[in-house]
This record gives sequence, C-alpha cells and structure tokens, in this order.
Amino acid sequence: MANSRRSVARLEGGEDAGRGRGARKQSPRSAHGDWSPAPDRPDPVAVLRRQAETRVQELLPIRYGRMLASAFTFYRGAAAVMAVDLARTPDSGLVVQLCGDAHISNFGGFAAPDRRLVFGPNDFDETLPGPWEWDLKRMCASIEIAGRDVEMPAKSRRRIVERAVRQYREGMREFAAESMLDAWYERLDADELTERFGTRLDAEGEELFAHTFAKGRRKDSARAARKLTEEVDGELRFASVPPLLTPLRQLHRSSDPDERESYVRELLDAYAAGLHADRRHLFHSYRFVDMARKVVGVGSVGTRAWIFLLVGRGGKHHLVLQAKEAVASVLEPFLGASEYENHGERVVRGQRMMQAATDIFLSWQRSLGLDGLEHDFYVRQLWDWKASADLSRMSERGLLTYTRACAWSLARSHARSGDRIAIAAYLGKGEKFDRAIAAFSSRYADQNEADYRRLEEAVAAGEVEAQADV
Repeated sequence: MANSRRSVARLEGGEDAGRGRGARKQSPRSAHGDWSPAPDRPDPVAVLRRQAETRVQELLPIRYGRMLASAFTFYRGAAAVMAVDLARTPDSGLVVQLCGDAHISNFGGFAAPDRRLVFGPNDFDETLPGPWEWDLKRMCASIEIAGRDVEMPAKSRRRIVERAVRQYREGMREFAAESMLDAWYERLDADELTERFGTRLDAEGEELFAHTFAKGRRKDSARAARKLTEEVDGELRFASVPPLLTPLRQLHRSSDPDERESYVRELLDAYAAGLHADRRHLFHSYRFVDMARKVVGVGSVGTRAWIFLLVGRGGKHHLVLQAKEAVASVLEPFLGASEYENHGERVVRGQRMMQAATDIFLSWQRSLGLDGLEHDFYVRQLWDWKASADLSRMSERGLLTYTRACAWSLARSHARSGDRIAIAAYLGKGEKFDRAIAAFSSRYADQNEADYRRLEEAVAAGEVEAQADV
C-alpha cells in the first residue's frame, strides 16, 4: 500500500536492482490488477466540492459543465477522486517525482529553449514525490477511457493499454542501462515521434500528427496577442469575454487606473525578483500593457489564473505570460505535505525535475489577491509552441503511436528522479505487469463511468450547478 506515514513527501536516492526484485514479494506485480472500490469510498461529488472550497465560486459551474462533456473529460477533472483510490492500491515502495495527473491529454508538445518542439508531460499542478505506479495507472486508465469515448472495441483498448505499459517497462530498462547523466539528457523531439513509435500509420495518421505539431509551433505569444486582445486607443488590450476572459479593470475593486497599475507592478516586481539575472534582464526588456483573469483547463477551473500582456521596446513583439494558482496537491493527504512552503515552488521544481526542457520564464511567487488573501502562483508563457493532440480524430494505430510516446516520456521523467534500476528490476522482462495494469484500467474505467453518472445526477438534483461552456 502507499506509504502514508511520511509527514513530508521526499525523493529517495540509490540504485539497487535487488531492492526492485525484492519488492515483488511485498507487492506482486499481478496484484496491481485486483482493484475494486473500497466499501467506505467517499462520494465523488463530495470530493470535488471539498476540493473547490477555496476556488473562485462563480467559476465552478463552468468546471462542472466541462466535466459533464464526456466520461473522459470527467476523468480529466477528477484527479482528486482518483487520488483517494490510488492510495489504497499496491505499490513497490519505489518513489519518483510524480506528475500527479498523468492522463494522456496532459502530454503534448512544448518548445525547448533551443527552439525544438519536445514531447512529454506538460501539466504539473499535482506534482509530488510518490509511487511511480500512481502516474502509470492514471495514464493507462485514461487510455482505456479515451478508447471507450471513441467507441473503440474492448480488445483494441486492452491491446493499446498493454502496449503502453510494455513501452514504459522497456523504456525504464533502457534508462537503467544508461548512466544517470545519459538518462537525464534523454528527450523526445516531436519530429521523431512517429518514426520512433509509429505503428504502421497510414497517410492520414501521419498527417494528423504533422498537422498537430505544425499548429503547435504557431501557438505562441504573438498568436495569443492576436486572439485574446482588441485595439484600444492605438494599443492592444485584453478583450472582455466574461467569464472566460475578464480584464483586471472589470474585476479590481478600485476604478482608479493608478491603483491598478500599482497592484500589477507589485505582482510583476515579485515575479522578476525570482528569475535568474539573465532571464530578469530579458523580462525587463518588455513593458506591461494589460492583465486579465482567464479560465483554463477542466479540473483547474476555479483556481485563479491571470494572464499578462507585455510589449517589447518600440511597441512590437508581444509577450503573454500566465500566472496560475498553485494549491496543495491532491496527493498530499496520502503522501505527506510538500517540502516546499510555496506551492508554486512545488510545481516549478517538480516540472524541472520531470521535463526534458522548461520554459525560460518559468518561476513562482506568492502575492496578495483581489480577495485580500495570499495565494501561490507559478508563472510561464501562456503559449510556447503548445501542441495538443485531438484524441477524437485518432485511429486505433494513431492512438497506439501516441500512447507509446506518452509511456516512454513518462518512464524518462520517472528515471530522472527515482531509482530507475530498481524500477526496471521490479518490472522485469515478462508481460505479467502489463496484463495487470490493463485489468486495473478496465475496472477503473467502469468506476469512472459510475462517478460520471453520479455527477450527472447531482446536477439534475441541484446539488451542484453546471454551466455549458461558452
């Protein structure tokens, strides 16, 4: 079972194949497939409502509306629900830096500082040290659920899940054979994804990946400025599209522009102070123009998310940054508190540990909100070549290619922070673990459908309010 005795969740050192093989006795690989809901399992809607208590209440109907779009979107927003269930599953006792919400829509393309498009996990709001199996189980259950969402046959879904686990297992063995430095340098460039993981993709499948990555390369600050702004008195300002995009001038308790300017200046000065000197020099080459609240994601809706519009000297070359609220990870009740007091720092340090390359503007801060309370944030570019796959358009072979890439990337991320040699030894060369995780994924997908129906019933009964996305 997950080690809930830790008061603080921390990474562990060591490289020990014997420890990995020994872990099979306390946690047999086949045991990972034996899952059923606990008799005292909490009501999933109650879990979601507790999680939302500190969020912006007026935005919560959007969150529930987005979760109701399908069983898969429900799953995307229900990391807190699954954390309760994962805490009661077997694990090997081997700790890594967890993504914490490793469903397959949280993988994609992002720009490295060398301006290459890199593929891997790209959302770390829930990151925390913990059992590597938790990330893998969340990822594999999402594959099963996504396959059901597009009405893929059960045999095909199981095959794809098993191949994903196999890819994780073989990837971890690959990293275990390398030096730690070589494993640390490993990365997957998007341009090589289909060549490396493509499974007899047809021309349409190849084109879908090529289009996704080409579109991702166009998704940058310049495009954000074009899509999210309007011209006011000769200069761009964020457009007013409430509740999804609401400029600060419409939210701030004061109508005095000088007071708003002072508020923003304090935020940006605190952010700049946390950057390395070279990045701070780059940041100061831009001038602040406007700030707005933006609704983002599915499970994140209701957390405070701000975007900042800045412009380079001469009024050209816009930069759009996002400050996203970071609260306690949904894993902390089961794994222990983060060792970092600031949850923005927790997210940033977890991201730097797991990602092959990170945004040059990535940092964290704590600041006073409009509600008069302090909140933790992490800051990055809003869009920096963000490439997200449209899972609904993928063929069976396309989904297989994509999920193999996800699994290899997850293994690479775990190998950077955990005992890759022990994990590889635990997994072994056979398919026993692959089959167990496929069984778990199918059973958990059944539970997810039941939880989704429970949210539908709660909305129909007026327990929670849901609003269709606008």
